[in-house]
Formats: sequence, C-alpha cells, structure tokens
Amino acid sequence: MKKYSSSMNVRTFTLGVVVAALAFGLFPSLSEASEFRIVIMQDKKGAAKKYRPLVPYFNKKGIDIAFVGASSYTVAAKMFASGKADAMFSGSGVAGTMIIKGVAYPAVRPLAKDGSSTYWAVVLAPKGSARYTGSSAYFRGKTAIFCSLASSGEFYFRSVGGHKTAKSMKKAASHGDAIDALARGVADVAIVKNRVWDSMRKKYRGLEVVGSDLGENPNGTLIISKKVNLKLTRKVTSLFLNITTDSTSEAQKMREKMKIIGYLRTTRKNFSHTLSLLKQAGVNKKFNFAF
Repeated sequence: MKKYSSSMNVRTFTLGVVVAALAFGLFPSLSEASEFRIVIMQDKKGAAKKYRPLVPYFNKKGIDIAFVGASSYTVAAKMFASGKADAMFSGSGVAGTMIIKGVAYPAVRPLAKDGSSTYWAVVLAPKGSARYTGSSAYFRGKTAIFCSLASSGEFYFRSVGGHKTAKSMKKAASHGDAIDALARGVADVAIVKNRVWDSMRKKYRGLEVVGSDLGENPNGTLIISKKVNLKLTRKVTSLFLNITTDSTSEAQKMREKMKIIGYLRTTRKNFSHTLSLLKQAGVNKKFNFAF
C-alpha cells in the first residue's frame, strides 16, 4: 500500500481549504484588490498621458491603475462619494474644495526636480504699475484675468474681495494664457501661479510682479476618496513615497519621464493656508465648482 508523508497531507489539506474559500467567495479577487481608479478630467488634453508612466511601475507592484473620465469636477466629486472612483491628481484649489466637501483627503504630492512642491499666487501688471496693496481696493476700476477655480487665480482673487471692486473679470484657459493676455493689453492685472510666471518671465519683459499671496499651496496633490479601502490606500501611498528612493531602472525611467524626484506625504495640515483661502472665497460643502 502506498504511503504518503505528513507534509503532503498538510499541503493537500491547505490547497483544499483555499479552493473551497475561493469557491464560496471568502477571498476578494486579485483584480478587485489591486485596481486603483484615478479620475482624469475629460476636457484636460494630455491629462492621462502625463500620468501614464505610473501605470507599468505600479502594475509590477501589484496595483492596476485605471484612468476613468469625468466630464466636470462636480461629476468627479459624485464619483468619489459613490465609490466609483478612487483618486485624482489636482491643483490645490480643486483638491481643497474636495476636502471641504468631505469626499476626499490628501495623500501625496510630487517633488519637482528643482525641489519645489508648493506654489503661490502672484499679481502681475505692466512695469511701472502701482504696487499691490493686498486689499480689494487695488482692483477698483481694473480688469483682472485669472484661471477659474485656481488657488493662484480665481480663488485668491475672490478671497481678498477683488470680485467686488474690479471693473470686470476675465477667465483664461491657463496661467500662461492669462500672462499672454495681460501682455497684449486684454487686462490690467493678472493673478497667476508663481511657478508659471518664473518659467515665462524672460519672454514678457514688459510685465512685473507687483504683489503676491503670503501663503503656499500644495502642488499637484493626489487626493483619495474616503470610500477607498484603508488597506489599499496605505499600500498605494507607501508605493508613491518609496518612488523617491527606489533605485530600480523602472523607477528611474518613471521619474525622468515625469520630471520629478519623487513624492512627499501630504496631509490636511499642508492645506491649512489653501483651505483658509477657499473658505474666504466662499467655498463650503455645498459649493458646486462655480461662482
């Protein structure tokens, strides 16, 4: 009679338990455990392409990143609240609004190659213009241009009451477009992101910074829906934080393509100035991403 070892009996028993558990749905499927859905705004050209280098890297770590489209920030907020999306990379204005609405919280933000991870609003005007006083009175009789829903644009402008005194307001598609419009005389002042101005200032020598916001905002933060499983959140966050010190060729290629050093842990505390600015601008839980 053929004899079996005790170790073989243990392996046979263990395999039987696993098969039975899977059959009765006691273990979640690998796809359910590993999928991480990142919202991409459908009107943002090249948004998915910007973050696509993350896909192969995370896939090797057991996380399947999927990009899901949203037609508006209102839709994105609803996707977070209903559990149909897990996360989104966004500027501090939108990220802060999602935090105030209670549908998401910050996790990480990129550390750029120049070592920066925050930004602030600067007020631009033609050279020789009066200095910005920090109050709404400065904008009286002026046409201001800025990006909508930007901490370094519309939100800052409204937080200081500029919308109550300005002669008129114009919205630009980007900070660069706002700077260009100011240079062409379309507006009297522009409120833009300081990082964008720093990269373009040599091209617009007829403009200068006449003032700025005194606080900083986190840049390009990954916010995560409160509906996401905590275990998955911790794993994803840990992987992002490890990118900085990962010496593998995959990590090096990804950092190079995304022009980053890595990612920094980001919390609500890092948004303290941003949240104060947004609330002064009139953002609350009922805010629907438009004034």
